[in-house]
Amino acid sequence: MTDAAPVVLLEVSARIATITLNRPAARNALSSEVLRLLPALMREADARDDVDVVILTGADPAFCAGLDLKELGSTAGNLGGTGADGSPNAAGVRGPFPPMDKPVIGAINGVAITGGFELALNCDFLVASEHAKFGDTHTRVGVMPGWGLTVLLPQAIGVRRAREMSFTGNFMSADEALRWGLVNHVVPHDELLPFTRSLATDIIGNDQPGVRQIRRTYAEIHADRPGWETEARDGRRWRDEYFSAERVAQRREAIQARGRQQ
Repeated sequence: MTDAAPVVLLEVSARIATITLNRPAARNALSSEVLRLLPALMREADARDDVDVVILTGADPAFCAGLDLKELGSTAGNLGGTGADGSPNAAGVRGPFPPMDKPVIGAINGVAITGGFELALNCDFLVASEHAKFGDTHTRVGVMPGWGLTVLLPQAIGVRRAREMSFTGNFMSADEALRWGLVNHVVPHDELLPFTRSLATDIIGNDQPGVRQIRRTYAEIHADRPGWETEARDGRRWRDEYFSAERVAQRREAIQARGRQQ
């Protein structure tokens, strides 16, 4: 944590917990401190008696630019405990989140790239600002997904479109994401959180044990554990045989420049 505001914020009101990634100058890139605080605050929100729904968003202008490439490059891909290397995370489950009973809605306020895209995919459903963009840039930077992208993205948009996103690294606009079924709604930027909170309020008006049970049922049916295992296996092999911290560092500026052009 810096001497400024915490890098992840938690605010609770009207039975809604809003968790905000708060490194706007770094486009909310996932530093080690973010990766420590985010699951801790999600666990706190899930345990609170005054919370029924969690909203995950970012401080403008980005939702999340993925893993902090400066830190990743300097640690040669050492992501132990985060789950980003495909192994179970510190809570013993795969993916970026701890086990959650309560619904998690992603309010995507800007770009969601690579690990940030995986954060979004792990939410129960997504609402996008008109400014949102989505990109799987794993192949651009030379790293492999570990938070379930190769399982969750085809589930959302179909395997052929998922392959196109992953092979090209091209960005998808908010309107394209709506057409392809990645997001449930696209709204004007200033209406993103009010609209998302209105959906959360609709959920809160229902029987909460029922909501949480049907969430668990959806999760069990669509878990695709063999797919997650395959992603983890291939990611480990890639890191052992091909990962290069130097190449990651070299590609950083080119990736950012190409993203700005799109």
